[in-house]
Formats: sequence, structure tokens, C-alpha cells
Amino acid sequence: MRILSGIQPSGSLHLGNYFGMMKKMIDYQEHDDLFCFIANYHAMTSVHEGKALAQGTLEAAANFLALGMDPEKSTFWVQSDVPEVQELAWFLSNFTPMGLLERCHSYKDKINKGIAANHGLFAYPVLMSADILMFNSEKVPVGKDQKQHVEVTRDIATKINNEYGEIFTIPEPDIDDEVATVPGLDGQKMSKSYGNTIDLFQDEKKLRKQIMRIVTDATAVEEPKDPDTCNVFQIYRLFLDKEQQHALRQRYQAGGMGYGEVKQELFETVRDYFVPFTERRNAILADKEQLHKTLDHGAQKARYAASKVLRKIRKKSGMAY
Repeated sequence: MRILSGIQPSGSLHLGNYFGMMKKMIDYQEHDDLFCFIANYHAMTSVHEGKALAQGTLEAAANFLALGMDPEKSTFWVQSDVPEVQELAWFLSNFTPMGLLERCHSYKDKINKGIAANHGLFAYPVLMSADILMFNSEKVPVGKDQKQHVEVTRDIATKINNEYGEIFTIPEPDIDDEVATVPGLDGQKMSKSYGNTIDLFQDEKKLRKQIMRIVTDATAVEEPKDPDTCNVFQIYRLFLDKEQQHALRQRYQAGGMGYGEVKQELFETVRDYFVPFTERRNAILADKEQLHKTLDHGAQKARYAASKVLRKIRKKSGMAY
């Protein structure tokens, strides 16, 4: 099964990135044909400073490799190193109805949050469609908020297949309901846009400060608490197996446990979980030459796969003459 997903290098990684996509993608490489990329073109919708984007791209790649991405078991590259995707995005744009993009919730949500409207933000789903369709992706792991973009991809691909024949594989969204939306400090989806993240690879003082800011209700220490409405529990459970979750749930319901106590436990759990990954990340970033070689190798593999699809498109559309 061909699996594809990407992550933007637009700032520090957080628990939502890790549990919502990265961990699952890394697991896929053991038994599927995994294509995974650093989406630096997509990041331009929010990052305009060149040096910051370049550094963020390298750090995002190092993060993925440190967390377990194996470039020998997968195809792992930086989006801008495969320019064929931009050509495909233009081709897809000519088959994408305006109304299809105008109905996209993600664009409207970002505008409502005060993010400035521009064509890149509006056409984001078309570039995402190019990423997916270029590599004959069969399954696309996404959060619930990105499901609509996969549906847009399916609509565009179906329209083009009806016009030119079976060029594109029609992808399916893959949503894990357990971690489809990782809550942030305020209970909304964890997102850099909302400033409600728990970041990876930061020092202990900053990590503890973020976790202590998780919003809780005013229930007294001695009173029973509802784990299902508690932001701390919803984040903590991501690190626990079923038996551990059940034990923590009982502590909530029994009363006598303060939110400060469970926040401290969460802090220690997050810190200890990521210590070995942090050490590996630092070693990767210290050897930039090898990191570039790894990414160049992945780009070569991705461009080879992309060229097969692009040849069909050029022939069918009249671009090859």
C-alpha cells in the first residue's frame, strides 16, 4: 500500500504533530510503501523569512529522522527538491472549480482567525492534491480538519480521469479517531496558529511552563473529576496504554487528586519520553553534510516516481509535442 503524508517546517514541532501524524507515519514504513516529505512550499503560507524557512526545513528533517524515519525503508524528501509537483499543481488548477476551493473549511477558519488571505492560502488544497496524486498515493493519513482536502483531491482526480483516462490513483483518507485531533492547552486542536502547543525538543523549564498552562476547571482537589472533559487527561492518555489509562481514569473519579499533581506527572512523562530522541536529533543536526546527502537521496527517489506520472500527463494534455 502506498502511503503519503507531509509536515510543514513552520516552527517548532509539537505533540499534535507527533501523535497526529509523525508517529503513525514512522510506524507505516515497517509494512507499507511510505512516501513522506517536508512541506516547505506549504509553509510559505505562514513563513516568509527565507533564513527561518531554510533552518526550519533542516530541523524538521532532523526531527523526523531522530524520531525513527528510516530513509532506506521509505522515500523521504523536501518538497521543493521535487519541482515536478509545482508543474502538476498548475495542471490540476485548470481542472479545479472555484466553488470547490471556496467551500474549504480550513481556508475560512484561518481567515476567521485573522490570517491574511492570499492566493497561496486559498490554493493550498490544489498543491496538496499535487503532492498526493503525483506519487499514486493510495492512503493519506490526516486529521479530521484535513479530511476535506483529501476529498478535494479525489474530486479533482476523478474529473481528470474522466477527461483523459485512468491517470491518477484515487486516494483514501486515513483517520485514526483516537488521535485524529490532539487537544492543545485550551482544548482546541493543538496548533501553532492558535498558540496552544506543547513543543518537542525544548528545555525542561519551558516544557514544564507550557504543561502547567493547560486549562482546567475549578473542581476542588477532594472532588471527583471527569477525565473525558479534562484537557490534561486527553493529552496524557496519548502516552499511556489501555491499562494505564484506566488506572488514571479511576484516580480522577475517586477524588483527592489535584490538577497540579497530574500536570507534574504529565511533564515528567513527556520529558522522559523524548530524551533519547533529543540526543539523536542533536547528533543529526551536528552533521549537516550527511543530512543534506540523506535528503538528496530521498529527492532522487521521489523525482523518479514523479517522472512516471508527469510523462503521462504531458502526453495526454498536449504538453509533449
